[in-house]
Parts: sequence; structure tokens; C-alpha cells
Amino acid sequence: MKDFCFTDLRDGRTYRTAKIGSQVWMAENLAFTIDNAIGCYYNNDEKYKKYGRLYDWVEALCVSPPGWHLPTKEEWEKLGDDTKKLKAKTGWKDNGNGTDEYGFSALPGGSGSSDGSFYNVGGGGYWWSASEGDRDEAYSRYMYYYGEYASWSSYGKSYLFSVRCVKD
Repeated sequence: MKDFCFTDLRDGRTYRTAKIGSQVWMAENLAFTIDNAIGCYYNNDEKYKKYGRLYDWVEALCVSPPGWHLPTKEEWEKLGDDTKKLKAKTGWKDNGNGTDEYGFSALPGGSGSSDGSFYNVGGGGYWWSASEGDRDEAYSRYMYYYGEYASWSSYGKSYLFSVRCVKD
């Protein structure tokens, strides 16, 4: 695993990255601001800096910087499902931290809804995939502070979740 940094030229923000197997992943949640986005934790700057932004699925499909993309369900599955290896060493509720063996540094950014409400920040992490479940839903990878394995579910596309990008 070799880490390096990537600067998003759209806003000048620098992200840590990690090479995991044959893939290069952002090792932080995306924080790019798009017009009319509501996924910013009640405008709490401290949470925004730590957890990035939350996006609905349509936004998630379009927000990746050039040269990066929203990972498919299959790309996510290549990371495995052992949350200890994926989670950051700090930042999870009730010391539900991981070993961060891969350098992925998963943080519990929680989720949000289209009405601007936010849930489970610090306790759960949810990340969109580019894979649709059906016309109204898409797959999301999620993990909680108390679990040993990352799981999948199909959620309504209007939910607000974090985005991790993988290099093209």
C-alpha cells in the first residue's frame, strides 16, 4: 500500500489517497460543494471538515473530480467487508474504531434526508455506489461502530450519504 495525495483542482482541497490492491481510493470522504446541496451537517464547519459532505445519489454520480469516479458495487466489494481493516483508528462512537490496515480511513459521516435532517454522525458510515438497485434505489455500503463487517443495502436515491471516489 502506497499513499499519496491528490488535489481537486475545482476547489483546491487536498485528499489523502490509498492504493489498495489494484485500485487507488480517496482515503477521505469527498467534500466538494455543489450548488443547492444540503449535505453539510447544519452548516457545522467542524463536522464538514472531518466527515466531508453528504450527497443524494444523482449528485454522487456527478460530483467526482476529473480522473475519478463513484465506485460500483463490484469495486467496493474488492475492498472486502472487514470493518476493522477499513475503519479509521479514531473517530467512531464508543471506541468502535478500526486498525485502518488498508489506509482507507473510513469515518462515520452518518446520513441525511432531503429535508435537511442528519442522522447517526459518529456512529455509522454510509457511502454511495454507482450501482442501482432499481429505478428508485441505489446500493450503498455501510458500517456501524459496533459491527465487524461492512454491509450492503439498497436505499432511496434522495437519501444523503458520503462519497468515496476511486481513480479511473
